[in-house]
Amino acid sequence: MSRDARYFEQLFVGNDDPWAFRTRWYEKRKRNLIMASLPRQRYARVFEPACANGELSAELAGRCDSLLCQDLVPAAVQLASRRLSQWPHVRVTQGHLPEDWPGGCFDLIVLSEIGYYLDLDRWLQVLKLSLASLTPDGALLACHWLHPIKGCELDGRAVHLLIERQLPLFRLLRHEEPDFLLEYWGCQPRAIDLEEPCE
Repeated sequence: MSRDARYFEQLFVGNDDPWAFRTRWYEKRKRNLIMASLPRQRYARVFEPACANGELSAELAGRCDSLLCQDLVPAAVQLASRRLSQWPHVRVTQGHLPEDWPGGCFDLIVLSEIGYYLDLDRWLQVLKLSLASLTPDGALLACHWLHPIKGCELDGRAVHLLIERQLPLFRLLRHEEPDFLLEYWGCQPRAIDLEEPCE
C-alpha cells in the first residue's frame, strides 16, 4: 500500500520538522554524507521529490544551477519555500508521485526516504520516469532507512534492489550502515568529471 496524503498531512500538524531533520545528529550526518557522495562539483538541473521542509534541499541549492523541489503536503511546500527563499534558482511545487512528475530533463534526481512510502507499482513508475528524465550523463541518488516501516509494502533494501534490477544504470557509489543505504547511479560508467574546473 502507499501512504496517502492524510498520513503526511497529520505529521505536519503543529510540527514544522516532523522527522527532526534540523536537530537530530543522525539526520545532519546523513545529509553531510549525501552531499559528500555527489561526485560532481555542480549540477545543471536537479529534481528532489518529497523534499519535506527543505533541509536537504538547502544543501543541494548550493551545488546546482536549477533545483526543483516537490512535496505532497501543502504545509511542507510552504515550509520548504520559506527555507529556500534566498535562492532564486530554486522552485518548490506541490505534487503527488508518480502522477505529477515534472517535464524536462535532470542531471541529478534525488530520491531520499521516499521509495517505501509507495507501493510496488507506484515505485516502479517513479523509477521508469526517473530513467526517462535523466540527461545522457545524468545520475540518480537514492538513500533509504533500512528498518521496517509499519504499513509499508517495501522496505529500504527492497527499494534499492528494484533500482538495481529495473534501471540500466551504473552503480558508482554504495554506502551502507546498519540504519540506511546510500547509492549513486549514473548513466555513464564514471563518477568524476576530471575536466570539471574548480571554483
